[in-house]
Amino acid sequence: MSNKKPYILISNDDGYQAKGLAAIISVAKNFGKLIVVSSERGESGMSHAITMKTPLRVRKIKDEENLSFYVINGTPADCVKIGMNQLVERKPDLVLTGVNHGSNASISVVYSGTLGAAREGCLQQIPSIGFSLLNHDKDADFSTVTHFMSKIIEQTLANGLEDQTFLNVNVPDISINEVKGVKICRQTKGVWKEEYIKRTDPNGGDYYWLTGAFDNFEPKVEDTDEWALANNYIAIVPIQIDGTSYAEMDNIKNWNL
Repeated sequence: MSNKKPYILISNDDGYQAKGLAAIISVAKNFGKLIVVSSERGESGMSHAITMKTPLRVRKIKDEENLSFYVINGTPADCVKIGMNQLVERKPDLVLTGVNHGSNASISVVYSGTLGAAREGCLQQIPSIGFSLLNHDKDADFSTVTHFMSKIIEQTLANGLEDQTFLNVNVPDISINEVKGVKICRQTKGVWKEEYIKRTDPNGGDYYWLTGAFDNFEPKVEDTDEWALANNYIAIVPIQIDGTSYAEMDNIKNWNL
């Protein structure tokens, strides 16, 4: 067995100065050697977008023992892709993303840049975890997340994850003593009901500002991430890359095509 320390790649979608990123670094440094690749600015809602029409620029802002820190002008998925292709010393043992400022439960897994970066790590066949705290404040208290994060990282390094699967970890915005435990959940069925507010700029031109609210289709179902979070549990959802509906495949085979 190798005596090398675990090599961990870290990214996020709130920008390289985000307090959530500092929180994940503070825990991960206890497990091994880190390479951090983050975006210059916040990239929330970028999902798995990658940059194809603009040159990517990389700058190193920190180079210490067991920590290299790079900033790029790209998306969270770009950060993991270019990190893996150009910046890592060897294949990482783990990819960590976050800590996101705000929930990534339920259907937010589709939109989240934090989870886009974790998904990219998973596609690179590396155990990957995205962490989120249910607080959008840039100065949020991340002590509850970091307290439980350590055990999750430890267990993932020890046990690994199924191929083509990554973890979506959401933490309620409560004190450590208020947390009832950890729930292994499924993704809640629900949608964001978007609305666009129409406004007029000083030149008389119309523009639209996105707003909306989450519509939970199953608020009382107890095996879901939204229920767990509402009831003071940490929610862990294993997410698969394969989105195939095998049941519907069988149905469509009976169509007259």
